Amino acid sequence: MENHIAVDIGASSGRLVWGRVVDGRLSLTEIHRFANGFAERNGHCYWNIDYLFEQVLIGLQKAKSMGISACTLGIDTWAVDYVLLDREGKRVHEVYAYRDERTRDAVEIVTRQLSAREIYEKTGIQFQKFNTLFQLAVHDPAELQQADKILLVPDYLTFLLTGKLVNEVTNASTTQLLNLHTKDFDEDLLRLLSLSRSQFAELVQPGTVLGEISQSLREKYDLPDCKVIVVATHDTASAVLGVPADQEEPFAYLSSGTWSLIGVEMPRPIHDERAQSSNFANEWGAYHTYRFLKNIMGLWLIQEVQRSYQEQISFAEFVELAGREQAFRYYVDITDDRFLHPPDMVKEIQAYCEESGQEVPGTPGEVARCIYDNLAILYALAVKELEAITGNMITVIHIVGGGSNNELLCQLTADVSGKKVIAGPTESTAMGNLLVQMIASQKLKDVQEGRRLIRQSFLGKTYWPQERIGQESRLEAFARIASGGTGGGMGHGSKADRQLSGGEGTVRDTRH
Repeated sequence: MENHIAVDIGASSGRLVWGRVVDGRLSLTEIHRFANGFAERNGHCYWNIDYLFEQVLIGLQKAKSMGISACTLGIDTWAVDYVLLDREGKRVHEVYAYRDERTRDAVEIVTRQLSAREIYEKTGIQFQKFNTLFQLAVHDPAELQQADKILLVPDYLTFLLTGKLVNEVTNASTTQLLNLHTKDFDEDLLRLLSLSRSQFAELVQPGTVLGEISQSLREKYDLPDCKVIVVATHDTASAVLGVPADQEEPFAYLSSGTWSLIGVEMPRPIHDERAQSSNFANEWGAYHTYRFLKNIMGLWLIQEVQRSYQEQISFAEFVELAGREQAFRYYVDITDDRFLHPPDMVKEIQAYCEESGQEVPGTPGEVARCIYDNLAILYALAVKELEAITGNMITVIHIVGGGSNNELLCQLTADVSGKKVIAGPTESTAMGNLLVQMIASQKLKDVQEGRRLIRQSFLGKTYWPQERIGQESRLEAFARIASGGTGGGMGHGSKADRQLSGGEGTVRDTRH
């Protein structure tokens, strides 16, 4: 029996998970869990990267105390945030968090020099002001010049363990700096940032074996002998690998956590003007696939609402309270940048409703119901767009991650989209991380065998569409509010109308 450890760190928490195959099933054991979050200092938001590495070491010490003397190890984290290293491998600056406000005008600054169409045609990546491209565009130029290497967060943690410098492709693609044609960092975009290709490391694919944790770390902290394998280091890329999909059934995935990422797996990118206008990303996936997806504000909203109520209400209680409320009383375009990091999420949602001439949610249950209803609407609109742009009919939505436990949201998603929803597993990211390790170790043949193993090991819950009456009118009401049709002027123009119509494509039913 071989031991595999997934280090899976999200924006709000991290964990080390021990995976092994027992009697033909994938067995998971949580070794260590820890909180994560950025801190605000001197007007900026930063991650405590030293704390995260310390937690990885603590988890590995616990693994050894549990009897794991040898294993493979892979690390995944969130995307876009980066670390600048000097020639000695020391950090040049603290690690900014993507919610930092310094990028407020960065998209405009960059696109004045190179058009949005040119950038999208090169990279195929969704425009978001926190993408690494825009973060680097507003970073202190003197510090950028000091940087011998620029690594993303999981690459940096791997470097601390092994001393090896690499940029893994699934996470590197989220920088909006990789060229779809050359399969490397784009020269024009680097020139725009006054950076050189040599400031980035070698691009490597998931499954690359880096080697052992350094001997000095093993001796100092009494760690197991771990062979470090580069996994799909973007947590969404790992989560998609962990989707227990049957390849015979055309599916969309919804990775539901702090962010909601909804999309389909594709063998090649789609980066035409229609994909750009709908703001879809072609993030690189494991094993030369593409994740054609949209990034939607996710359970961050309810996390922040909980903070507004001084954390006196649990997430499960929010779901229970929301379930008692009338459905679809409030329409809020929660993709608006105003919800990215407001001082008080409850007040921001209430202000949106008041400005757009709607009822204003007052109780915790009403606020939570508002969030869940509008997430379901946005998921349904995204599925319409996916079908129109790809030309393929989607028959099932696989919801994985923490949001798969929210029965109300899962049922709402089925109802509004009209699609079958299969929820679970919760730990799909850790599973996708482990699958790459097991494929690299030749314990599994490929992704399809890995997904079959997940289906055999964990039972998902199926939700069928109910109460379809009036759902189209609800989508129309949302589109009217989001486009400012009631006088609210929420700043998204006709985007919601494009989502509602689904574009101009012809949908092809690919069911067998």
